[in-house]
Amino acid sequence: MKSILARSLSTVLALVGTSFLLPMFVAGWYGEWRNLADFGVPLVISWTLAVWFARRSRGRIRLVGAQNAFMIVGSVWVAIGIFGAWPFYASGCFPGLVDAIFESVSGFTTTGASVLSDVEALPKCINFWRCQTHWLGGMGVIALAVALIPLLGVGAFRLIQAETSGPEKGKLTSRIGDTARVLWLIYFVLTVVQAVALHWVGMGWFDAVCHAFSTMGTGGFSTRNASLGAFASPAAEWICTLFMVLASVNFGVYYAVCAGKWAEVRDNTELRGFVFLLVPVIAALTLFELPQFGSTSASLRNAAFQVASIVSTTGFMTSDFTCWTSAAQMVILLLFLVGGCSGSTAGGIKVIRWSILAKALRNDIMKLLHPHGVFTLRVNGTPAKREIVSVVGSFIFVYMIVVFATALAGAVCGLDVPTAFTAALSMVGNVGPAFGSLGPAQNYGAIPDALKIVYCIAMLAGRLEIYTLMILVGQSLSRPK
Repeated sequence: MKSILARSLSTVLALVGTSFLLPMFVAGWYGEWRNLADFGVPLVISWTLAVWFARRSRGRIRLVGAQNAFMIVGSVWVAIGIFGAWPFYASGCFPGLVDAIFESVSGFTTTGASVLSDVEALPKCINFWRCQTHWLGGMGVIALAVALIPLLGVGAFRLIQAETSGPEKGKLTSRIGDTARVLWLIYFVLTVVQAVALHWVGMGWFDAVCHAFSTMGTGGFSTRNASLGAFASPAAEWICTLFMVLASVNFGVYYAVCAGKWAEVRDNTELRGFVFLLVPVIAALTLFELPQFGSTSASLRNAAFQVASIVSTTGFMTSDFTCWTSAAQMVILLLFLVGGCSGSTAGGIKVIRWSILAKALRNDIMKLLHPHGVFTLRVNGTPAKREIVSVVGSFIFVYMIVVFATALAGAVCGLDVPTAFTAALSMVGNVGPAFGSLGPAQNYGAIPDALKIVYCIAMLAGRLEIYTLMILVGQSLSRPK
């Protein structure tokens, strides 16, 4: 256990340390020389620690068990959340260490909740790092480590399983390293395409790359105080809407398309459920907000953008949805409970879980009508395992317990009930904005430090799908003193 943990930490620290080179390049490009040390120092430290952990991991690595995989992934994510806060704190742009850690955890978990009220005042390299954390955390740092530096060896599949979302996880190729590389290649290509498209419609390269990072990572950090609405560009909004939806789809679907496996795409239960969700919800919001926006095209654009932003858990803003009609706000609140597809960069409960429960409910109703009938629950065109319904039900039960516990912490710290509850949904679902005083036009800077720490735990729990962090905390508490 200690050996594979050391090797995992070594690999990820080397990767995170190397990632500091990009914002250092940005700092040099824009003449922000005083910020070079903000990234240079953690770069040196991360590589020093990586070498130290690598030496401790010498020798034969045993097969990683499921329990150890959860422990390792949880430890790695806590470490990068804290380590990624170094440039934020060292730059002096954040009021305190807790704020810097909150911003870092929010970035890596792709939540996009910020403590800052004026992001435009930040040095460009700090803004770039904020958005880059989304991109690194979106597909998963363990998956990136396996793809680029295949040193984790035996048990890498278990580690990626512990980091990846969804009730069922498998390989796209026979080797997990090849699977990770395929996923990251698709992710990289989509990011480049979006950045080029945003630049083509008038966005500068810096803003285009940052928003592509945030969109494909489904994070939501922006380089502007008014988020994407600051650009007043319908074309940019439609591009981001499209790519938020693309980022919410299981990346295995793109692999199937590239491999010509059209039957897998056609029979994909979650993809069909996702499409059937988006179309009526966008139509409903377009109708609800037609009087406010004045034209069908403007209402459709804003409805599509907001639905994509919330269901993908990105959290971009073009208008404040807390000022919309009550019916529209209720629809958006329900989307907080959905999330994107499994195997995507989106957060939330995931469409596949709701699809499985819907199919199970249909079968139960059919059994009442036809007691002697045999009804099989099918996922992706094939019979699903019997226990999958109980697994999904247990996950949603635990998910809501974490939500209510987080909401209680918010209420204890002085938030009103609607704000506390929606903020809890947002933190655990990695959405970003909430309702009330933490709405899309506000920030999290004014909440107490204790609540920020609770929210950091909630964001990590949501990103690692609850169980990973629960096992990490349980194992830590159960260790003999």
